Amino acid sequence: MREFERLGVAALHIEDQISPKKCGHYAGKTLISAEEMAGKLRAAQDARRDPDLVIIARTDARAVEGLEAAIRRGNLYAQAGADVIFVEAPESEDDLRAIAREVRAPLLVNMFQGGQTPLVTPGALAEMGYRIMIVPSDLQRAAIRAMQDAATVIKQTGTAAGMGTRLAGFEERDALVDLALWQKREHRYK
Repeated sequence: MREFERLGVAALHIEDQISPKKCGHYAGKTLISAEEMAGKLRAAQDARRDPDLVIIARTDARAVEGLEAAIRRGNLYAQAGADVIFVEAPESEDDLRAIAREVRAPLLVNMFQGGQTPLVTPGALAEMGYRIMIVPSDLQRAAIRAMQDAATVIKQTGTAAGMGTRLAGFEERDALVDLALWQKREHRYK
């Protein structure tokens, strides 16, 4: 926790899967006990010095132990000091509503095309009570497809010139990686 704080991390997930963990939408997950997870969360809470660092407790109990167990774990994890609860892979809108109704903490939900959880709009999720929606799989898969498409164009034509606005401009890329800061440091320490 203290190393994450030193690095400026804003939030982190602590999960209840046994290592090696699996995607929450895959079969074959194994969990640590709810009590062991609560102990990890209490330890993280005790070690945290920055109250702005958000501790997100993720449980994969929905697929392993059922909805009621996932809700029980979510409430236990909130009592143990988690700021946000993430019940991974709800299987229906009824699951989503039950989690929002019964877990007594701010909630995070993972939405992506092709997962176990039905796609629900951000507005509908907010109405249910979810505070955070993440979409890591969709963004990762979009990036993969964009790289494949660029590689195909380059293989077929020899350059990416025909891609036009599908490529970010240099200025946009430079701003994203904060090139000016790195150039300033390079000049300072040259």
